[in-house]
Amino acid sequence: MAEAHQAVGFRPSMTSDGAEVELSAPMLQEIYLSGLRSWKRHLARFWNDFLTGVFPASPLSWLFLFSAIQLAWFLQLDPSLGLMEKIKELLPDWGGQHHRLRGVLAAALFASCLWGALIFTLHVALRLLLSYHGWLLEPHGAMSSPTKTWLALVRIFSGRKTMLFSYQRSLPRQPVPSVQDTVRKYLESVRPILSDEDFDWTSVLAQEFLRLQASLLQWYLQLKSWWASNYVSDWWEEFVYLRSRHSLMVNSNYYMMTLLMGMRPLCSAQYEKIFNTTRIPGLQKDHIRHLRDSRHVAVFHRGRFFRVGTHSPSGLLSPRALEQQFQRILDDPSPACPQEEHLAALTAAPRDMWAQVRSSLKIQAEDALEAVEGAAFFVSLDSEPAGLTREDPAASLDAYARALLAGRGHDRWFDKSFTLIVFSNGKLGLSVEHSWADCPISGHMWEFTLATECFQLGYSADGHCKGHPEPSLPQPQRLHWDLPEKIRLSISLALRGAKTLSGNIDCHVFPFSHFGKSFIKRCHLSSDSFTQVALQLAHFRDRGEFCLTYESTMTRLFLEGRTETVRSCTREACNFVRAMEDKEKTEPQRRALFRLAVEKHQALLKAAMSGQGVDRHLFALYIVSQFLHLRSPFLDQVHSEQWQLATSQIPVQQIHLFDVHNYPDYVSSGGGFGPADDHGYGVSYIFMGDDTITFHISSKKSSTKTDSHRLGQHIEDALLDVASLFQEGQRPKPRCRGLPEEDSGHGGSCLPCHKRGSKATTKSTNY
Repeated sequence: MAEAHQAVGFRPSMTSDGAEVELSAPMLQEIYLSGLRSWKRHLARFWNDFLTGVFPASPLSWLFLFSAIQLAWFLQLDPSLGLMEKIKELLPDWGGQHHRLRGVLAAALFASCLWGALIFTLHVALRLLLSYHGWLLEPHGAMSSPTKTWLALVRIFSGRKTMLFSYQRSLPRQPVPSVQDTVRKYLESVRPILSDEDFDWTSVLAQEFLRLQASLLQWYLQLKSWWASNYVSDWWEEFVYLRSRHSLMVNSNYYMMTLLMGMRPLCSAQYEKIFNTTRIPGLQKDHIRHLRDSRHVAVFHRGRFFRVGTHSPSGLLSPRALEQQFQRILDDPSPACPQEEHLAALTAAPRDMWAQVRSSLKIQAEDALEAVEGAAFFVSLDSEPAGLTREDPAASLDAYARALLAGRGHDRWFDKSFTLIVFSNGKLGLSVEHSWADCPISGHMWEFTLATECFQLGYSADGHCKGHPEPSLPQPQRLHWDLPEKIRLSISLALRGAKTLSGNIDCHVFPFSHFGKSFIKRCHLSSDSFTQVALQLAHFRDRGEFCLTYESTMTRLFLEGRTETVRSCTREACNFVRAMEDKEKTEPQRRALFRLAVEKHQALLKAAMSGQGVDRHLFALYIVSQFLHLRSPFLDQVHSEQWQLATSQIPVQQIHLFDVHNYPDYVSSGGGFGPADDHGYGVSYIFMGDDTITFHISSKKSSTKTDSHRLGQHIEDALLDVASLFQEGQRPKPRCRGLPEEDSGHGGSCLPCHKRGSKATTKSTNY
């Protein structure tokens, strides 16, 4: 999502004055340390994996095996074929009275060896099975017999009860693509947007890179891929996120909304840092601080900070008890201290500035700072309402998005893994820090949270959470900040910058309800590829030119994989766009070109997901060149490119607590992020049920080249024009335009009408 902004023109390290810092560590030492970090993480998980039985075998299975061996031995059967007798001979002779003990120990040792061998066999078998990616290459909507067989074997070898981390030790490592293939794919991706002269020059640079430097850089990556868990992900986290000195607000963080509306295992490593995680600023590099446990949340309300405990001696507090604690904060009449209200604006400041101020703040208010940074997550109780309104659905959604993405610049703690934002009318949303994980992780957590609230917890008839309050609970602890004049000046400066950045962002959210995933499926096309090609048509109509397009996709098929880039502006997509703007082209010709563009996008998407993408490989090659102090004009050019169109599809229904077809009111309306370029767009979209696509568009108000509302209209027209190719030239009729239900003529089946009729609303409170 927002990673596109961070990936543009990054440098391995920058000082506070903007000068570049050379990476002086030897390359082999960096690879060694990367692998060492990987092995430490694996060892740290080992005991927990053993206790929870994600080997994929539990301690109970060992006990069952040991009992079976003992029973066989009692029945004078020897399942070890003489091995236990040999083990007994190797054990010390403790005398005749301990003869039976030696037999038990021999059986235990044999059971342990057999159990370990079975686990290792399962582990190897699963890893071999999960290395198969043939299912990705199959036609959309089809499943061959080999893939069905493979899927059945995965289920058999996975055991009866799979858990979140059951497959972690069996996932394959992300492969290092051929450097020749990567360069070839890169040149193919930039051909549509470069002039003949520029393309020829880029080709010369590429050939020079392949001849002089590629083989050495590739060798180091191959070495790292063998030694470390993933050859790129730790560098991606460090250099793209943690070494960035930009403000997190708008540039890196992203938001998730609510409206309360797999085929194979994926890496679960990112789930570990959902809670108890904070990004700590540094002068040259941030670091992620993750606690094993936290028993409180930090709450911000009317300029005041509170520490709210989440546990009692008997365990996690009930929803009713938590409601009671939040109500106590709402009823607290005490005012904010001077500058306390704007303190969180520091987390929206440039990272080196925040790092300097934080050092002083830690001395002056260490306990309060620790209460915030050590919290499970941050909660912001906003004093204003937000969300979709009947009076002005379009403007209200835009304001909702802006409030989630930036707020007022001082009411989100942008360093926390996520801030839960609760508006005065009960509407919710998330502001998510990006370095610790990617959108599917926070999206999965958010879906689970909303579904649990609606289908398992619920509310009583009087609007309160079910259960009983606990009057004996102590009051939420008010945090006090001792802010000297120097820090107050920094807060004022940070607030000014945050308001400037917030005021410059233009957000537009609109539900496209003419058709959705069901119509696209009837056309036998991929819904994501359909939308991406339509976005190329919309952007061309908006700007009159083609541009590099960034679409984020996951690489979590591999151990500790994160994301890869799909370069959606292909030659095939450009040919289709030109055909749509050429009045001489017939509909059959346009339809054929559209299918070619969709097929090309699908091929690129599948290649990226299977570890054969372009950008992460080029990124890792660039990092190696920086460590080795080898300057490559080709790699310099690659990492100076501007992504004027950054896109992402928001995943939906990653859990199975409910069926979106039976409960369309409970589908999230997705989220969004800031543009990657000052003159570009950020576009995310989510397929809501079968008949609606919600788009989130962002741009900079300071740009004279972009307009989020204008692009939104182009997207709507482009989708309708593409759909008309498959409906004999007839545009689909709109299902709803956000009108009152009695005027919409469709029975209330669109996003706005779902919201108006949603029964899954939380209690509204006057803040």
